[in-house]
Amino acid sequence: MAGTPPTTPGTPGTPRVLRAMNDRAALDLLLTHGPLSRTRIGKLTGLSKPTASQLLARLEAAGLVVATGTSEGRPGPSAQLYAVNASAAHVAALDVTPERIVAAVADITGAEAGRFELRTPGRGGHDVVRQVLASVDGAAKDAGLTRAELHRVVIGTPGAFDPNTGRLRYASHLPGWHSPALLGELAAALPMPVDYENDVNLAAVAEQRLGAAREDQDFVLLWNQEGIGAALVIGGRLHRGWTGGAGEIGFLPVPGTPLVRQVAKANSGGFQELAGAQSVPRIAKSLGIDTAEQPYAETAAALLRRAAEAERESGDAQAERESGDAEALRELLRQTAQRIATGLAAVVAVLDPGLVVLSGGVTCAGGEPLRALIQSELAELAASRPRLVLGEVTEQPVLRGALESALAVTRAEVFDTSAH
Repeated sequence: MAGTPPTTPGTPGTPRVLRAMNDRAALDLLLTHGPLSRTRIGKLTGLSKPTASQLLARLEAAGLVVATGTSEGRPGPSAQLYAVNASAAHVAALDVTPERIVAAVADITGAEAGRFELRTPGRGGHDVVRQVLASVDGAAKDAGLTRAELHRVVIGTPGAFDPNTGRLRYASHLPGWHSPALLGELAAALPMPVDYENDVNLAAVAEQRLGAAREDQDFVLLWNQEGIGAALVIGGRLHRGWTGGAGEIGFLPVPGTPLVRQVAKANSGGFQELAGAQSVPRIAKSLGIDTAEQPYAETAAALLRRAAEAERESGDAQAERESGDAEALRELLRQTAQRIATGLAAVVAVLDPGLVVLSGGVTCAGGEPLRALIQSELAELAASRPRLVLGEVTEQPVLRGALESALAVTRAEVFDTSAH
């Protein structure tokens, strides 16, 4: 009779792997709940007190947890509390637009430790590598670190880097980022792994990890800021498409606007023209509403905030008298909702999501009044009835999503104690 083959250290079910699984479970609990006592960790993991003690001693020796003090205010002796060692690793994230790069550094717990902003209007060419290095270094310095101490960087840009060619697509308005040699130059200049992701996809990561989509495995995030786009999450994972262009719905042909041809050269399409930020001031002017001379995304957001307020005050006679534009502003909100719902209906027909998260500065400026109008209009245009919600991550969602993306990979690497 043949003997049982020897078990290798990495085989599932071996003591080393089981210890690593318990270690990771404890670290995740500490990330979620903050400092915990040995007894509390034992109860939450189902481990005995001796096993929980061994686990904490192992993690402390590995530099992954630290003792942070004792619990107070309870009967009996104080209990030692433990927390994730925030300095175990740091990651960086960049949010890139044509006007600026915002960089941030976070520790392994997700707490932001440093931030830096570099204005880049009209720059391009070989400056891109220098801009990225300056942004990374600026955020690292603000966090009291150097570039070499960062574990990973995630860079978020409009468009997407085609996995087949390595070139940026769908973002002709981002100067200097289209060189076929760019990714190689950045890899040579930066000492840590670098990942690249579409900016709207990163906003969806932020909502999935921290915001309105925490309980959902299938959802669409509809983004409307300088450009209009979508992120598609299916089975809990981002769907990027063959060239990385899944969700570039600004190019979607839709009724209500002339058919746009040569969309890549125009960097626009039917849905962008119909419902993008540039459409809001146009509608306002057609309704006789004065518009400020600002960049169109800022103008659109300001107009929709006023329109949402007018919708909330509907029926208030005094407010109606004080705002001669009240009815026109409400009509602006209704037309904007109808235009957004027109393109969204096509997305819903193809994907049938249970949830749509509305994000981006323009749409969020309309708040709940705009969301409710889009939901009502979509009910007339789509056969299915997805739930529409406003995004909850409103402070730098692209940057936050990039940090969360970097942290997910870094934690998997740093918290893996199976090889220790």
